[in-house]
Amino acid sequence: MLADLEELVLCESFSADHAAVARSAQLVGALGARLLGAVPETIVVGGVTHLRWTFGTPRVLLVGHHDTVWPGGSLETHPWSVVDGVARGPGVLDMKAGLVQMFHALASLPSPEGVCVLVTGDEEVGSPTSRELIEESARGLAAAFVLEASADETGALKTARKGTSRYEVVVHGKAAHAGLEPHKGINAAVEAAHQVLAIAGFGVSAGPDSADGEAPSALGAPTITPTLLSAGSTLNTVPALAKISVDVRVPTAAAQDRTDELMRGLTARTPGARLTVLGGRKRPPMEPSSSAGLFGLASRIASELGQEPLRGVAVGGASDGNYTASVGCPTLDGLGAVGSGAHADTEHVRIATMVPRTQLLAELVARARR
Repeated sequence: MLADLEELVLCESFSADHAAVARSAQLVGALGARLLGAVPETIVVGGVTHLRWTFGTPRVLLVGHHDTVWPGGSLETHPWSVVDGVARGPGVLDMKAGLVQMFHALASLPSPEGVCVLVTGDEEVGSPTSRELIEESARGLAAAFVLEASADETGALKTARKGTSRYEVVVHGKAAHAGLEPHKGINAAVEAAHQVLAIAGFGVSAGPDSADGEAPSALGAPTITPTLLSAGSTLNTVPALAKISVDVRVPTAAAQDRTDELMRGLTARTPGARLTVLGGRKRPPMEPSSSAGLFGLASRIASELGQEPLRGVAVGGASDGNYTASVGCPTLDGLGAVGSGAHADTEHVRIATMVPRTQLLAELVARARR
């Protein structure tokens, strides 16, 4: 398993580099073919390479991705290493170790019959070309197991995830000379300031205690956060244009709908200014009900295998598990590698956990596909 992991990590696969992702897909496909005895279906959408194996009539979907957030050349500053039981390297945790564990888990079974394996190449950028493929593959199945890394160093599984939305609020004003006749302009930067304050206050309005009567969620309240801001063109001109990027994380579909209403309902405060709201819903929430049954099964299996009791946690980050859950497929996430530091200089995998996690996944697949 370590040899396979080293091979995958040494093949860099930055999401934005489609050629690198294609090379990675070849390597992942060869690994799967060796361990599973079958060549994958290669699916290229919008220049991004995805892989799918289908064995018989699927009952269970295994979901992973082979792209990473690490730009080409990152191996020079973050080389592959195995020291004191810890593996390091670009994408080692998120999620190349999860892919290795997935293939070895299936290879340990008498047959992969009844399983579909989907490995996408654009998860780190929101799965724009693979979403339909994920939903199509998950629809009507008994279970989806997502090989994203565990929630923490204890190996906690991810039993719920917030949904995501992304917006850009464009403020249209009117340019004028800032010194000679500022009164003839409409200051888009000033209007943007009003909108930032309005958006920052939306969290309460979109929360579980709002008028829709939703019960509080295990994921907590929505977070609606203005992030990137820009305005103006020169130092001596009243800004005619400003832009505000907004990151939204929501616990439930109802909260996502409510947030969209609030964003679309923004109105300009400065006379003459005009707003355009772009963007919208991205990933739907993965609510706790989607994972409850599978988490109970995983907990029983862990106990039977003599492993530490499993914990399930709700997390704010999204994954392709949001998509599988949204089409009604029971979904359990975080079954991949155990470690921490994803996307950061400290990214690492605890090697001692790789075989136990592989055994857990193999037994989960065996029981869920019956």
